[in-house]
Amino acid sequence: MPYGFSPVSHTFLQAYVSPEDLYGVLFEDIQRNHIFEDCKTFVDCIPLWDPMFIIEKYHIEKESETFDLKQFVSENFRIPKEIKSDFRPEPGLDAQTHIHQLWPVLIRQPEDLEQGGSLISLPFPYVVPGGRFREIYYWDSYFTMLGLRESGRNELIENMVNNFAYLINNFGFVPTANRTYYLSRSQPPFFALMVNLFSEMEGKKVLKKYLPQLQKEYDYWMDPGQSEPEPYTAHRRLVYLPNGQVLNRYWDDKCTPRPEAFREDEELAERAHKLFGTPPAELYRHIRAAAESGWDFSSRWFEDENEFASIKTTDIIPIDLNCLLYLLELTLAEAYRLKDKFSLQKIYEAKAIKRKKAIRHYLWNEEKNFFMDYDFKQKNSTHSINLAGAFPLFFKLASKTQSHFVRSYIRLNFLKSGGLLTTTVRSGQQWDAPNGWAPLQWVAYKGLRNYNFHHTANTLRAEWLEILEKEFNFSGKMLEKYNVSDTNMVATNGEYEIQEGFGWTNGVYLRMKNKKN
Repeated sequence: MPYGFSPVSHTFLQAYVSPEDLYGVLFEDIQRNHIFEDCKTFVDCIPLWDPMFIIEKYHIEKESETFDLKQFVSENFRIPKEIKSDFRPEPGLDAQTHIHQLWPVLIRQPEDLEQGGSLISLPFPYVVPGGRFREIYYWDSYFTMLGLRESGRNELIENMVNNFAYLINNFGFVPTANRTYYLSRSQPPFFALMVNLFSEMEGKKVLKKYLPQLQKEYDYWMDPGQSEPEPYTAHRRLVYLPNGQVLNRYWDDKCTPRPEAFREDEELAERAHKLFGTPPAELYRHIRAAAESGWDFSSRWFEDENEFASIKTTDIIPIDLNCLLYLLELTLAEAYRLKDKFSLQKIYEAKAIKRKKAIRHYLWNEEKNFFMDYDFKQKNSTHSINLAGAFPLFFKLASKTQSHFVRSYIRLNFLKSGGLLTTTVRSGQQWDAPNGWAPLQWVAYKGLRNYNFHHTANTLRAEWLEILEKEFNFSGKMLEKYNVSDTNMVATNGEYEIQEGFGWTNGVYLRMKNKKN
């Protein structure tokens, strides 16, 4: 194995137990009794004693009439703190300089990692997003790396790529983040993009170095199952279509409430069962799959765009996911070419060509003239027109004609005074209007430039940078998301308060500010 990492072992995996499995009744009692406003707080807590001792102690002490659960938690766990911004820019400091100075606040060192809780130790330093997000997140990190490169932090980029390679080696995939409660799902597979970014700095030899991990991640997303598949059926993340075509969906290997949002998920399951008769396990799977997408949450995944309880994520073939896997196939082909394994190169080139055809067939809507997600259960496009439709431009998958339609739709429907909307729907979810998010601004900007729509791209760039600088000049903060419809108001909605820090906002800002493609 490269980098001195050990192959995955059952002993290794058994060492990582999610808090709901570890604490059982104690976990459920804490989450259901609103001990913390944010359910993520408890799953990030550090036990002060052996967990088995704490559990035994709980079952004895809770029988007392004077028992106080909140006090019990404070006496037996160390409560994690948010990464808050006591760090403020000096008067007159510009946003770029502030971000360069902010990186150390967001960097975590291996020796600083806290043992005994849900955090999974990593071998190299890394950057966390900020706020309640105290761990490394998968797709966030690519956009953070864009800014680290602008800051000249090349060694940190290599460390983060190596951390993701470590996770793939040990778990077979990259979890949402390095927490035990994320070990049943991944996030949008950006590892190939990270490796390609690193190869721009260090040369093509990088592709050969990380080939084992690229292949292992691909195998994770393409797990075919055992039985002979029928068209319009699925196994885990793989969806079977007619004529031997396959595309992918988001999934989660568990169908229980998310530990980090336990209370909210139980309440939604109750509502979904009341309104639609949805079995709780089915609802939980859809919620978890949406969390794997990174778009948690959006009307994109809903049958009724205004009703969260109508979520049906696992029925949907998403455009962004399949574009990312197209790049992974191309990257594997190139890596095998560099290894002189030409038969494997041809296999992955053929897979990429086949996926490209399937994307254009199933995910291009002729009526709307836009790339849209596909409901393989209903065998048609979903109702949601959203900014994921820009991904085919980012990966140069769109035909010239399609690119013109996408550009027009972006300009007329998504572009606002502060940048691009994620969707045009005001559902009350954070990945809907009026909010805009840094990663999607970058994908659309780069995609537009790929097809020489420089005027629209430059307009987007100017609007997005202006809203970031306006907020920075007012508060001294870089935020997770922004209200792009009304630049005088903050972003709205979501399961938690707006977070500051913020990794991917910093990264995209620096890259765009320096006018990089």
